[in-house]
Amino acid sequence: MLTLRALGLVDYVPTYDAMQAFTAERGTDMPDELWICEHPPVFTQGLAGRGGHLLATGEIPVVQTNRGGQVTYHGPGQVVAYPLIDLQRAGYYVKEYVYRIEEAVIRTLAHVGVTGHRVAGAPGIYVRLDDPGSHALLPQRPQKTQAGHTSPEPDFTGLGKIAALGIKVSRHCTYHGVALNVAMDLQPFERINPCGYQGLQTVDLSTIGVVVSFDEAAQFLGHQLSATLAP
Repeated sequence: MLTLRALGLVDYVPTYDAMQAFTAERGTDMPDELWICEHPPVFTQGLAGRGGHLLATGEIPVVQTNRGGQVTYHGPGQVVAYPLIDLQRAGYYVKEYVYRIEEAVIRTLAHVGVTGHRVAGAPGIYVRLDDPGSHALLPQRPQKTQAGHTSPEPDFTGLGKIAALGIKVSRHCTYHGVALNVAMDLQPFERINPCGYQGLQTVDLSTIGVVVSFDEAAQFLGHQLSATLAP
């Protein structure tokens, strides 16, 4: 059972510190939690982050973090969800955890008539720019690779990224999480190579013609995460 906490608009660094403290102090009998919030403008850099992906950050602060991945942007109008899950107790591994988070985003998008897609080699969820509701399978979707063959480089042709994912696992317990773009100022994404990919277009629900409130999107994403992350 996930304890859901709606934090509202909160600064990134204190929230990051609180996630680390919660994870460091939690015992095996502490219930899992799901924090839902939004942040004032901030760029966050993952452990693998390269300075060259920060193009023109300007007045927006850059925070170094211990999550996986490269640089991303958080700002008002983006639903950020932080699942604090004991994976050992839940009974599944990191790869499945990532899959379940992505599945929750896909279900949330379906609720508003948008089809979310996975791209091979690039965590997160993407939408077709020309037809966001299309159910047609992407040629660049994850597929089994034959023995001896390497996975292709991620191909974002015709796609926009609508949800970014970055996680950390410590002593089988997760923190950091996923960010879904609802209705936000997307210009700061142009100041970085999002998730380390030059020219990757970032979109939000508003850009692709979906009118939904932050609260509704947050509530539905929280519900879907609670369902998909259950043991």
